[in-house]
Amino acid sequence: MNTTYSDRIKNNTVISCWIIFGILILVHGFEAIVLRMDETVVGENFINKVFGILVMFAVLRILKWKGADIGFAGTRLFKGLGTGLLLALVSFVVSYAAEILILKSGGHDISFGVFTSGFSLTGEADIHTGAGFILMCVFFNIINVVMEEGTFRGLFYHIASIDHTPKYALFFQAFLFGVWHIVTPLHNLIDGDINVASFIGLGVGYIILAGLMGIKWELLYRMTGSLYAGMADHFFNNCIATNLLHVVTESGTDEMMIIRVAIAQLLSFVVVLILWKRRKYRD
Repeated sequence: MNTTYSDRIKNNTVISCWIIFGILILVHGFEAIVLRMDETVVGENFINKVFGILVMFAVLRILKWKGADIGFAGTRLFKGLGTGLLLALVSFVVSYAAEILILKSGGHDISFGVFTSGFSLTGEADIHTGAGFILMCVFFNIINVVMEEGTFRGLFYHIASIDHTPKYALFFQAFLFGVWHIVTPLHNLIDGDINVASFIGLGVGYIILAGLMGIKWELLYRMTGSLYAGMADHFFNNCIATNLLHVVTESGTDEMMIIRVAIAQLLSFVVVLILWKRRKYRD
């Protein structure tokens, strides 16, 4: 009896996810470290995201699944987006307020700036103004959330769920999502911006924080029945709070961005976890 690619994936779910993930992160690393598309006028590593979307739909085709099977449910689009944006808005209002209070207590003069800027662990990121750059930022971040939510919260979760418990699949996709973000500190290590000790510390921190975000967005998926709430929250985090709305002082820009993002993500994680627990308790 011939074994199809679909059978191989379903019979070796975790290994299959690791193989797909390995291909994706190699392309991600090649673009970030070799091509350095984020240092061009485009200002964004987007090739790996487009490639990831193509791979995601190729795997869906092999498995004979539809987009709705992994969370792209059209009927829940606006409700999911509204839920995610509300969660993100509340979380980041609190985190921006905390950031401002900390900076004010240090005697800094504070203002807000709206411009595009890539995230940098070293605080050195190119600044671009103009509607064209803002529109590109929005567009590339939409591609980013479609790829990452569709692949990690959707595809990897459902493949792992074939022969593992939902709890295992939840933590498995979150761990992969954490490892996915190792490329950023690795980039800085190769450029000499950080040393090995800092790379290890930042790498572990990335796995933990991104992993928590992955758990949060997966729980949102399971509560709402679609990926859209997580996509909206993810988009706000990446596009608005990281790339567009900046806190500027006389000594620099976004000096406490990592604190801002951490506060917002931990707060929203706690909110989602409480809602999840209450939902399970009622059930």
